[in-house]
Amino acid sequence: MRPQISYPKSLSRVLNYNENKVKDGKALLLAAVNFLKNPDELKYREKYDTFKDRMDLNTRADTKLLHVSLNLHPSETHKLTPEFSKVLATEFMEKMGFGDQPYLVYQHFDAAHLHLNIVTTLIKEDGERINTHYQAKEKSEPIRKELEEKYGLIKVDKLDKAAEKRQALALDTRSVQYGRSETLRGITNVLDHVLLTYRYTSLEQLNTVLKGFNVIADRGKEGSSMYENRGLYYRALDENGQKIGVPIKASDIYSKPTLDELERHFKDNQQQAEKGKQSLKTKIDWQISQQPLSLRAFQQGLEKENVSLVIWQNEQGRVYGLTFVDHDKKTVYNGSDLDKNKEYGAKRIMERMGLSLFPEEGKKAEKLFQKDLNNSAAHERSPANSTAKQSQPDRNERSKLPELSNDTSPLTELMQPKGGGQSLNHALKDDEEERRRNRHQHTNDNSLER
Repeated sequence: MRPQISYPKSLSRVLNYNENKVKDGKALLLAAVNFLKNPDELKYREKYDTFKDRMDLNTRADTKLLHVSLNLHPSETHKLTPEFSKVLATEFMEKMGFGDQPYLVYQHFDAAHLHLNIVTTLIKEDGERINTHYQAKEKSEPIRKELEEKYGLIKVDKLDKAAEKRQALALDTRSVQYGRSETLRGITNVLDHVLLTYRYTSLEQLNTVLKGFNVIADRGKEGSSMYENRGLYYRALDENGQKIGVPIKASDIYSKPTLDELERHFKDNQQQAEKGKQSLKTKIDWQISQQPLSLRAFQQGLEKENVSLVIWQNEQGRVYGLTFVDHDKKTVYNGSDLDKNKEYGAKRIMERMGLSLFPEEGKKAEKLFQKDLNNSAAHERSPANSTAKQSQPDRNERSKLPELSNDTSPLTELMQPKGGGQSLNHALKDDEEERRRNRHQHTNDNSLER
C-alpha cells in the first residue's frame, strides 16, 4: 500500500475535483465520516459548509486541508471492494489522528488502477490545527507497514515505491479520450510533481524527465510565430512518444509554468548543479564494473539504482549522447557534463564498457559472444559437471576473458574465443565489411556529444 499525502490550499478545488468524478461516473462517495447525514443524502453545499465552518475557526493557519490518496499495488486493487475500502480508509485516518474529524472517502476507478481519495480538514472542533510536521514519515509509514501486515497487502520497498510513484503519477493516456479537462488535470498533476522536485537546467533536460510521465513541453518549430513569441504548450504523449490529445497552454495551467517561469527555475537549479553529481557517478561506475554486455543491460542495471538512462541516437543509429535522471536525488545531467574530462559522455562510457557506438553491432556481438561462451563452457566442463546448463557466464568466467590490447578494437577483442580457437570475427566478416562502408559514409557525422 502506498499513501500519498498533500495539503491543498483551495477547498472548492479539491472538493470539485472529487465531486466532478462522481458526477461523471468515474468515482463513488463511499463514506462521510462525522457528517450529520449519510453519503447519499449529502448535497454539495452541505459538504462544503461542514469543512468551511470548521476551517473558519482558525484564522491564523495557512494550511487547513488534508488530501490522502491510498493506492494498493496494481496487482491487488481487486481487493478494494466498497466494504474493505471503507474499513481501510477509516482505520488509516483513525491511526493518523483524524478519527474525530469530518472526512469524505471517495473510490476512484478512472485512472490506471483503483484507488481511494480522502478529503478532510486540519482544524479541530476547538479551532486548534492538527500538527502535520513529519506526518508522512513518522506517522504514515509505520501505519502503512502495520496495515500491510494486518491485511496481507503487498509490502512496498523503497525502490519499488519510487518506481510505482512515477508510474502512478504518469499521465494515463487513456484519459486523453475524455477531452481537454481530463488532459489538463493529468498534465497539471505531473507538472506539480516534476517542476518542484527535480533539478533541471534546460528545457531539454526538463523534457527528459517529463517524457517519463508521458508529457512534453512544446515550443513549436523554430521560426514559427509560437516559437518567436516564446509560447509554450504542454502535450500528452502515447506509449510510442507521439503527441496525442489537445495541447494545453502553459498560461491555462494553475501554476503558470510559462517559458519565463521555467527559465527562472533553470537559473536557480544551475546554482545547485554540483549537488548530486558524485552520487550519480558512483552509481554509474558501479554498473560499469558489473561488465554489462550491452547498452540495454547497462540501462536496466541503472533502473535498479533508481536512475533512468535516456539514449540519444542519430538516423544511422549511432549513439551520440546519454542523459541520466537520478530519481533519488531528483537531478538531471547530460553524461558529458558530469565531469570536465567527459568520462561519462557517450563515447567514453561505451569505451569503458567495451561496446560499439552502434547498438546493433553490440547486439550481434553479444549474441555471438554468448553462444561462444556456452559452447566453450560445454567443451571445457569436467565429467562431474557435464549435466550442468549455463546460459549466462558467471563472474569467474567473465574475469577470465582476454584483456583488451592497445592496438585492437573493443569489438574485435570481444570476438576472440578462449583457448586460441578460430576468431569469431571470421563469422562477422561480411557484417564488418558492411559496417566499414557505412562508417565511411558518415565519417563527417560529428554531432555534438551530450
